[in-house]
Amino acid sequence: MENFTFYSPTYFVFGKGTESTAGEYVKKFGGTKVLLHYGEGSVIRSGLLDRVKKSLDVQNIPYIELGGVKPNPRSGLVYEGIELCRKEKVDFILPVGGGSAIDSAKAIAAGVPYSGDFWDFFQGKPIEKALPIGTVLTIAAAGSEGSENTVITKEEGMLKRGAGSELLRPVFSILNPELTATLPAYQTACGAVDIMAHVFERYFTNTTGVEVTDRLCEAILLTMIKETPEAIANPTNYDARANILWAGMVAHNNICGVGRRQDWSSHTIEHELSALYDVAHGAGLAVVFPAWMKYVMHHDMNRFAQFAVRVWGCKMNEANPAETAKEGIQRFEAFLKLIGMPTTFAEIDAKAEDIPYMVKNIGLKGQYTLGSFVKLKEEDIANIYKLAL
Repeated sequence: MENFTFYSPTYFVFGKGTESTAGEYVKKFGGTKVLLHYGEGSVIRSGLLDRVKKSLDVQNIPYIELGGVKPNPRSGLVYEGIELCRKEKVDFILPVGGGSAIDSAKAIAAGVPYSGDFWDFFQGKPIEKALPIGTVLTIAAAGSEGSENTVITKEEGMLKRGAGSELLRPVFSILNPELTATLPAYQTACGAVDIMAHVFERYFTNTTGVEVTDRLCEAILLTMIKETPEAIANPTNYDARANILWAGMVAHNNICGVGRRQDWSSHTIEHELSALYDVAHGAGLAVVFPAWMKYVMHHDMNRFAQFAVRVWGCKMNEANPAETAKEGIQRFEAFLKLIGMPTTFAEIDAKAEDIPYMVKNIGLKGQYTLGSFVKLKEEDIANIYKLAL
């Protein structure tokens, strides 16, 4: 296990009806004027936004609104939000929605006190100041409610890039599993794959001696395997929704990633799919991850065999662990199909002729490589895309 620091200061408010306490927590954390940031209608139709507004009214906290966040959130709305917050002297941002609304809010939070272009942060510039944010979460997926990360698509060139800073961890997050019960089955499944993918990026590591975090990762994966089909079949099953919602947070606040090298190549490879085709991030990950697994499993057959045995219940073939590893990947693919996820380019309308463009758009140059479990060059990335055809 490697040396690490871990800091996760978010105050979590979990359970039924907790959205009605949003105003209390904005006040607790010093907000005096709020930007409510949300998507394109569901939070309005469901009455959730009105309940959040009422909670702010009770605390006499003024607010302004900025809706219109799209899946794979765009830079244009971030620029609009930054200018609006400056004009209105907003000092707290409260996204109401899923990972896209939260990611957009984080980018706005970093951009308001910065004199330059917020996109600088998505090209490697450290974030030194940010407005505080809270969250009211409506979908278990991105884990942005507890993480330091944000991902934005720049409309010029359709570049999908990430940024991170401890300053972007929400000061509080409200998680009511009931708010996820109305999600369509497809969105529930996409979210589940996103959660599992956050675990995979940490689980497949070259670091040894990490039994505690291995077991934490495996526990989250086993939970998702059990609860996702149940939530899809019975959308109002509170316990299934609750376990998935908490798993989404634990999968990405980095408690499962401390002390170990992480990979993150598959997320980068997928970002090109969702930027170019506007496919749901979880659906893109469902296409990329099995292909990545098949391509790199020979690098550490024992880890993939462990994954097969501990997560998918395969029996270890001591004489040929490669067979066990392959069976684990096959069971993962079967699970993806069971919950209605795509596993090929054709199912997300991606095209083989776009592979060279996507590889180049990732931006590797010269000796640079992608990932850490296996260091991927452009040729390797192209081969992974081809395995997904």
